[in-house]
Amino acid sequence: MFESLWRRFPVVLMARRNLTRARTRSALAIAAIVIGVVAIATLGIAGVAFKDAQFETLGSIGTDLQVSPGEDNDDGQLTDADLREMERATGDAELVPLNQRNAELVVGREDGSVTVYGVEDPDELYTVRDGTIPGNWRRGALVGATLADRYDLEPGNKLELDGETYRVAAVLEDEGQAAVASPNEAVILPQSAFDSEGYAQVVVRSDDAEAANESAVAIRDALNGREQRVSVFERGEVSDQIDEAFAQVNLFLVGLGAISLVVAGVSIANVMLMSAIERREEIGVLRAVGYERSDVLRIMLTEATLLGVVGAFLGVLVSLGLGLVINDALLGNPLAFTVEGLRYALLGFVFGVAASALGGLYPAWKASRQRPVDALRG
Repeated sequence: MFESLWRRFPVVLMARRNLTRARTRSALAIAAIVIGVVAIATLGIAGVAFKDAQFETLGSIGTDLQVSPGEDNDDGQLTDADLREMERATGDAELVPLNQRNAELVVGREDGSVTVYGVEDPDELYTVRDGTIPGNWRRGALVGATLADRYDLEPGNKLELDGETYRVAAVLEDEGQAAVASPNEAVILPQSAFDSEGYAQVVVRSDDAEAANESAVAIRDALNGREQRVSVFERGEVSDQIDEAFAQVNLFLVGLGAISLVVAGVSIANVMLMSAIERREEIGVLRAVGYERSDVLRIMLTEATLLGVVGAFLGVLVSLGLGLVINDALLGNPLAFTVEGLRYALLGFVFGVAASALGGLYPAWKASRQRPVDALRG
């Protein structure tokens, strides 16, 4: 099938035969392209996988707002009236008021300092790993995953907070380091365990980053006039900054990989120059039997491009193989390729073919400029 395909394109057939006559030199030129393509594609795929792994660790941070007392809030806390104004301003957004303090934790003979959150309905913020949250939650404590592992806590165990004893009702899932009111290193108590009548902050949960931004604007308009009663922290801005930082690092790494393709292009130029010198008499014969300069140019360029296509194709295959290993190590799923990651594989292929074609341009032009008589003299 391939032989019939080659015959449909005589220039490609001739270029392939010329390359197979110098197998070692062609193989070395292809290897240079493979290395360049692997450098670009693998660094790009690895950068995307690393970014996704970090966002998984950080948790979902783009759809949550944190509203806390502003600099003109003399009480230093948010009231029920503030909460109602926020509910009217945000419409469908979910509001979770909570309190926060530090406490001395004692578990058996071990002790330490711990963050304590007071939440009326923890189901709206957290996911349970072990145990259950009672329907009418008024007693008992919920423990974060990291804290539970450190003190070997399970549902039913007891712990002391500032001298008061609580029984662990449930252990929560790991919510990521940057989750709002991250429970990983904390203990969650009912809101009634706090003496305060107000709230330290209100978490506003939206369906997407755009809705979160609209909620932030609505809350500022509703509660902040001449005085800043509330401060709104948009976590989506942090997500965008992190994403931009990763993109810049990835671009730098891909740029380093592109340098190796420049070297590969120089290698292709060297191979084609050597080929043009060795085949000088052959080129003279072609010109003598009627081949035009453009024909010689096309044959030489086709040879260089063919080297690039084969090398880039093999480079993409190797990169995808390495991508399987990287995805498995960073994301736990070898097939977790994203469109952004595969785009770097395509970019590597295009750069590989382009570098080969450009590398073969000067040798092809030089070969086509030879006079038939001079070429036949050798």
